[in-house]
This record gives sequence, structure tokens and C-alpha cells, in this order.
Amino acid sequence: MNQTLIVLLIVAFVVFIFNPIFVVPLILYNVLLVRTSPKKWLAHYEFPKDLEYNSMFEEGRLWYDRVKDCRKDVNIVSEGYKLYGEYFDLGYDKCVIVIAGRTEASNYSYFFAKPYEDSGYNILAIDNRCHGRSEGKYVALGFKEYKDIIAWSNFLHDEMGINEVMCHGICIGSSVALYACIAEDSPECLKGVVAEGMFPTFGESLWYHLVKFKKFAPMRLTLFMTCVYIKLFTGADVKNDGPIKRMKYMKKKMLFLHSREDKYSLPVRAQELYDMCPSDKKKLVWFDVGAHSRIRINNREKYDNAIKEFLA
Repeated sequence: MNQTLIVLLIVAFVVFIFNPIFVVPLILYNVLLVRTSPKKWLAHYEFPKDLEYNSMFEEGRLWYDRVKDCRKDVNIVSEGYKLYGEYFDLGYDKCVIVIAGRTEASNYSYFFAKPYEDSGYNILAIDNRCHGRSEGKYVALGFKEYKDIIAWSNFLHDEMGINEVMCHGICIGSSVALYACIAEDSPECLKGVVAEGMFPTFGESLWYHLVKFKKFAPMRLTLFMTCVYIKLFTGADVKNDGPIKRMKYMKKKMLFLHSREDKYSLPVRAQELYDMCPSDKKKLVWFDVGAHSRIRINNREKYDNAIKEFLA
């Protein structure tokens, strides 16, 4: 290697590490999607000052206290990662896998269990890949984690005697569930998805987060570079790929739950996703109140009844 090339490489490296156009999106990527320490995304409250959020955890804890004698720790291996979950055997031959969104561990899922218990389903609350006790470092936004849901479904069927598996996905969790249902090796026992706050692409959802907080100017370049890093490190094309591209393959039953107040997954886009879905067993239920991932805490009776009626 000649001296000119060495100098050019050094200059390019210095420009990169000191240029906020490259550095800020890289930091953002690491904050959002990389488990940078074992303590990140454990089973604890991420937003302790958020009263609404804490109310969800408190109600979930009360549900857990009532059924904890039915709980057992379970684990599987998927793509080389050891994954953990909490299985609540309530005496049924059906089970729901609650798939939380980014940053949340299995205890977040307790809050969503009641309508499934009422409908005759056991509960599997999982630590998603690189969350809670589960192994992994990178969040791939469903493009890889869907394989974990397939593995969990097979585990429930083969080891726990479950005949019917449903997925309840919140935010990114709904995308994970969708991809598991449309995969070529999707198991017969996996029957469908209840999706809260599904977005068309993660890139679009990220854009609306940037718009809200207005901390990363220029925002469009920040979004572009963050999507580049996601593609580089995880292989996920979050700008062009997502539920909006894959919904046309969804033949299993699907319930869409969406708030008209959702600022990160716009209602008009939720309607597009519903219209695209070719399933002959689909339904869209609108809620007038509730931020993104906060529908049930503001509309508990309607939310639970929508699930119970759909499953019935």
C-alpha cells in the first residue's frame, strides 16, 4: 500500500469520526437497536416517571400474582441463541405468544394476558432476542426474530401439547408475528395474529419519532444514514421493506387494533395495511383514545372484547 493511499484512508477515517452526519445516526442506531450491555432491556420499567406506563405494569403484576402458581420457566434455542420465556399453563390446549415491542421484556406482556385467559388460552410471555434473559445483541426488527416465533410455536405444539397458537404483537412485535405467519415454514398450529399499532415500515415509524423530538437535524439525512447502518449491520431494509410489502401474503386470520391518536403509525397507513390483507378472517377495530402501544390502558373493556369476539 503506497503512502498516498494510506494518507487518504487516514483522512477519510478522521472525517468520518468527526462528522456528525455519520456519527449521530450511528449513535442513534446503537441506542435504539443494539444491546450494548447486559443490563440493557432487562425486566424493569424503562420509564419510571410515566404514570400511564407504570399503571400497565402494575395491572400486569396483579395478573401475575393471581396466576403465578401456573408459571414455569421455558427456553428454546433459535439460530444459535438461547431464548427464555414464562409459560402460564391455565389448563387449555390453546396458547397465545405475547410479543412485546423494542426495549420490553416478558413482564411487560402480563398486561395483555387477560382477554386471552378469558378466551381459553394459555399464555407464553417471551423475552425477545437480546431482551431480558434471552441471548443476542442486535434488534433486526422482525426480519430475523420471526424465526424465533416459529421455534416457540413448534415448542408449544411438540412439547406442551398446544393445538392452536395465536400471536399478540405490540408495535414491532406485530411485524414479527406477521413475518412468522407468512414464512414458508410457518407451522400449521400458528393460526394468526392480533396486531396493535402495526407500522408499514420501521423507517416510516422512525421518521415520525424524529419529527416529534426534533433533536437530529438534518432529520432526513439522519433517517437515511440510520437506515443505512441498520441495513449494514442487520441486513434489514427498513426503508423499503416491512408489513406494507409483505401483508399481501397474509392468509391466516388477523385482527388489527389501532388508535386514531397514534402518531408513529398513522391511522391512514393502518387502513392501507388492512385493505391489503387478503385473509378472509380479518377485522380492523378503531380506538379514539390512546397513544402508540397505549390502547388497552385507555380502552380496556373495548380492547378485551374485540379480542374475545375475534377469537370466538
